[in-house]
Amino acid sequence: MSNESYADLFCAAFSQGERAPYPYQERLACSSTWPEMLDIPTGMGKTAAVTMAWLYKRGWRRGGRNASIDEATPRRLVWCLPMRVLVEQTQKNIRGWLRNLNILGDPGEGKVSVHLLMGGEPDLKTWAEHPEEDMVLIGTQDMLLSRAMMRGYGMSRYQWPIHFALLHNDCLWAFDEVQLMGAGLTASAQLEAFRRKFLIAKSSRSIWLSATLRRDWLGTVDLADYLPDFNTLGLTDADRAQAAERLDAQKALHCADVSLAAEGNRKDGMKAYIEELSRAILKEHIPDSQTLVILNRVDRAQQLFQQIQRARTEHDDLLIHARFRPIERRRQNDKLSASATDRIIVATQAIEAGVDISSRTLFTELAPWSSLVQRFGRCNRYGEHKADNAAQVFWIDIEDDADTLPYESEALQLARKKLVGLDDVGPGKLPSIDEEPPISAVLRRKDLLDLFNTDPDLSGFDVDVSDYIRDKDAPGLQVFWRDFDLDPNKPEAQPAPERDELCPVSLHQARNFVKSGRRAWYLDNLVQKWQSLSPSSPPRSGMTLLLAATDGGYDEILGFISDGEKEVSVVEHEQDHQHGGYGDDGRSRTKIPVLLADHLGNVAGEARSLCDVVQENANADEVVRAAHWHDVGKAHEVFQQSMHRCPETPDGILAKSNCPGPIKHSRPCFRHELASALAWLAQHDDPNKPDSSIDLVAYLVAAHHGKVRMSLRAMPNETQPVPNDVRFARGVWEGDRLPALSFDGEQTNEVELKLALMELGEGEQGRSWAARTLGLLEEHGPFRLAWLETLVRLADWRASAVEQTPGGMGHG
Repeated sequence: MSNESYADLFCAAFSQGERAPYPYQERLACSSTWPEMLDIPTGMGKTAAVTMAWLYKRGWRRGGRNASIDEATPRRLVWCLPMRVLVEQTQKNIRGWLRNLNILGDPGEGKVSVHLLMGGEPDLKTWAEHPEEDMVLIGTQDMLLSRAMMRGYGMSRYQWPIHFALLHNDCLWAFDEVQLMGAGLTASAQLEAFRRKFLIAKSSRSIWLSATLRRDWLGTVDLADYLPDFNTLGLTDADRAQAAERLDAQKALHCADVSLAAEGNRKDGMKAYIEELSRAILKEHIPDSQTLVILNRVDRAQQLFQQIQRARTEHDDLLIHARFRPIERRRQNDKLSASATDRIIVATQAIEAGVDISSRTLFTELAPWSSLVQRFGRCNRYGEHKADNAAQVFWIDIEDDADTLPYESEALQLARKKLVGLDDVGPGKLPSIDEEPPISAVLRRKDLLDLFNTDPDLSGFDVDVSDYIRDKDAPGLQVFWRDFDLDPNKPEAQPAPERDELCPVSLHQARNFVKSGRRAWYLDNLVQKWQSLSPSSPPRSGMTLLLAATDGGYDEILGFISDGEKEVSVVEHEQDHQHGGYGDDGRSRTKIPVLLADHLGNVAGEARSLCDVVQENANADEVVRAAHWHDVGKAHEVFQQSMHRCPETPDGILAKSNCPGPIKHSRPCFRHELASALAWLAQHDDPNKPDSSIDLVAYLVAAHHGKVRMSLRAMPNETQPVPNDVRFARGVWEGDRLPALSFDGEQTNEVELKLALMELGEGEQGRSWAARTLGLLEEHGPFRLAWLETLVRLADWRASAVEQTPGGMGHG
């Protein structure tokens, strides 16, 4: 075991070893408990403090895990950030620290991996396949909170339960810059309360970070009772002495000569405002220095940047906001982190938190006081400009009759009153935060339980969680561009997007784009085709929309522009990404065929090992039993016809087939896992003696693809005639038979499948499927039930992967 001190570990993480940790950072790492709140001024290393403390408590030292693990510190560190622009910088920093410590790795290597949860195909699975490993997950509040509410934006609905389970069990949530979270702050508090009230498989906790955090902001209806026991870690005199140069930095404050008035609501008035503001910025900009301009709206920032570009054609100025694709955003970040002189950066509030830059001159539009405090931190950040009036801050008034969005007029009025009495906005000169907590929609217990059902409603839509995530503006969506003729489904459906293609846009921007008469498509998972939006189905929060490159809407320098007409350059992408639609059985199409009996035993073995390594003891028997039975329904003749559709397959009942091409069952929507669950119940359930452990195994079997969970009904496109008008659901018909099967010490009898439990109330099979699953949700709670569901799915993934490796467990 290593005797390496925290200070040594901290210095080693920074490539230059430029400084020792602040005392508060060492107290955080060496304390026996975690605080709930970290109240630290901007620029003093909150991200490093939490990340390095987490590593230290998890036993990581240079070169590996060489110290004992603090069992109160969860395996996964989740950084929840309010702005997309912060995500990639946070990832870059953390990966750099881990690399310097020689403990950065990929999932499955036994090191610490780092993952972005930002939509697109990457990292939907890789991180989730290894719940036993330490890892850092980073994402925006839109991406993370939607997944924590079982409505993950930018991902397949059938993956929702896995991400939900892994984000509520064995996680340390770090909510950074909480003053920018809006409704998301209330949601974060409520979710923490629910984790304390419901059963969970592995302990989780939250820590809220900000230079402007008030304890009462966390006093939501369900967390308020816990608030008196919350601990806050702040600065001591020793911290202040070490950071004196930063904390005593001077930043002279002036009211700019230009202001945004009601005339700015008109096109000509906005043009005049932008031109006047540009002149003021160019006048105050000091050559060989950096000037930062922060505006409240993307459209204003784009217009101002274009105006400044025309006046400074020979300079490498930058535009920073959240409406860029990752590939362009990385180029911006590279430029932003590179040292530069004589540069003007125009940005939105996306840059006001967490971005480690410093400017000599700062212009900012009027904003709520907590946001202004963060913006002031981007001027003379390190105290590098020491002469009187060397660093200047100009605030731009937004008059009461002007358009104040995205902020409320009252918040701007309060901030204006504070500014009027100040001539310096250095950290030591700022008045305290006295804003009221945000008023927003509140996620209640019933809401969370209702969200556990991942089926869309009868109209095909999902419960909208956007009100719980953002209140100033609805959470946005993502768009990407492709080259195709009139129909993106011809000759083949366009593949799913890759992360580098995705551009985040606001709901308002997306709706304006569609209203202009241009086309947009969303993927219908049920039929696995791109469907065109229409006036009756406008864009909704969380959607991923396909746009035609010829319709424009994006510029590599300016980002998304809803009225842009120039053809968009398409990001290179692979051509074979699977959509993971409802009828998809792609995991059953493999290079090496596998006998069903072998596969069932292999998955049960993986389930047993997984339960051991994550220390799942309470329900390990049910997880392993479900793994044994999860694919029994593949013995169904419909599935076996698909397995043996080519002459190359071996004889026998197969779980995996080596036939080329997609699998298309003879019955639409056929789900083998439903047949598996019905077979389990037929052999083990006694309608007169309800047994929740029998129900749990049935649920885990049915849910192992995320497609048959809380409800059981026929799908809208199950239009094939059914003999004798018997009950049917998900491609299974009442009266279907499964053959007997022996596998790994288990024996299934030949059974006739019954579907009486899809009806409401008591029936010939006893309680309905809905009654059984709701009973399980009540008994285990949403976090633990999703956890058990996830263990079965991961065991299936792992066994399937090993079966396809040379010398693995596959047939032949």
